[in-house]
Amino acid sequence: MTDTRDCCIAGGGPAGLMLGYLLARAGCRVTVLEKHADFLRDFRGDTIHPSTLEVMDELGLLDDFLKLPHQKVERMNAIFGDTPLLLADLTHLPVRAKYIAMMPQWDFLNFIAERGRKSPGFDLRMNAEAADLILDNDTVAGLTGHALGQPFEVRACLTIAADGRGSVLRAKSGLVTDDYGAPMDVLWFRLPKATGDNEETIARFLPGRIFIMLNRGDNWQCAYVIPKGGNDAIRAAGLQAFKDTLSTAVPFVAARVGAIASFDDVKLLTVQVNRMPRWWKRGFLCIGDAAHAMSPIGGVGVNLAVQDAVAAANRLAAPLRDRTASDADLAAIERRRQWPTRMTQALQLLMQRQIIAPVLQSADRPVTPPLALRVLTSIPLTSRLIARVIGLGFRPEHVAAAKAAIP
Repeated sequence: MTDTRDCCIAGGGPAGLMLGYLLARAGCRVTVLEKHADFLRDFRGDTIHPSTLEVMDELGLLDDFLKLPHQKVERMNAIFGDTPLLLADLTHLPVRAKYIAMMPQWDFLNFIAERGRKSPGFDLRMNAEAADLILDNDTVAGLTGHALGQPFEVRACLTIAADGRGSVLRAKSGLVTDDYGAPMDVLWFRLPKATGDNEETIARFLPGRIFIMLNRGDNWQCAYVIPKGGNDAIRAAGLQAFKDTLSTAVPFVAARVGAIASFDDVKLLTVQVNRMPRWWKRGFLCIGDAAHAMSPIGGVGVNLAVQDAVAAANRLAAPLRDRTASDADLAAIERRRQWPTRMTQALQLLMQRQIIAPVLQSADRPVTPPLALRVLTSIPLTSRLIARVIGLGFRPEHVAAAKAAIP
């Protein structure tokens, strides 16, 4: 089976679905391919930052979106040893929703998919996995794939890889990434909440370990930050040793670790920080995690992906409708999104070097907050700047700019 579309997008995550929705809304014929039967995968990025909520507001979707179950994170706190710090207060941001909405990613994706289906040009195919690119001389002319064991191909003016950090299409394109490394991986699991628990999101920096608790309504979503590659040793030591370590590190959770029935309840996030020096070739573009894998620091990955989608839709909607999309359009998108990506990753890498790695290497000595962090968080205007960087990013995109070309 062969179809011809204005645009074909591989990957039904935040970048792919948002771009598909925006292009279809602008009158383009778009196919989005999602390799799974649904969006129900646990411990994906569940942080919807103010920048994304602002996009939803510009689309006229925010009121309905916020009817979905979510928790508000207005402040981000940390405890270094016994020293508490307020890292960011989002309540002063110049946007309507001055908080991070904690929401299962599948709810976010289902919401966008439902809105997309209201546009006649929007075609979302589940159980459809992209496998390779179709080349016409030096131009990407579409992709091939399989759906429930049956092969298909989609011919398109533009093919977009939004298929994540392990992007198949990026690999097929021959485009490369630069890897910047990470000193840690993360183990995710849930623990029950109890009456009287503080509702605040808290990161605890302890000798040799970091423990983060995110309020998810009736439970705590917990992140246990471990040295890079340390997962095998933890599992080899056994589940009880893991529970004992958690209980010793954070006595607050000692009575709750029984909720971890097996290591099946503990999911590994292998942390990567990388970026493509070039995001495109003729007829082909990478966005989201396919173009740049972000550290989990700040939880900004989903929001960078959405910003990529908005910038791409702003630049591409009219050329795709007119079938005039050019190399210059793709280069402009890369140019616009490279800078905020590079700046965000530079900040994440700085935090990895100056905070994360030293804490993970400090099992035999007390943990104290770095002097620079103490100074920054003690100055109200500076702490608001930190909140702005986390909440809005370095270059927030706006749907209202869709009628203007990206410079």
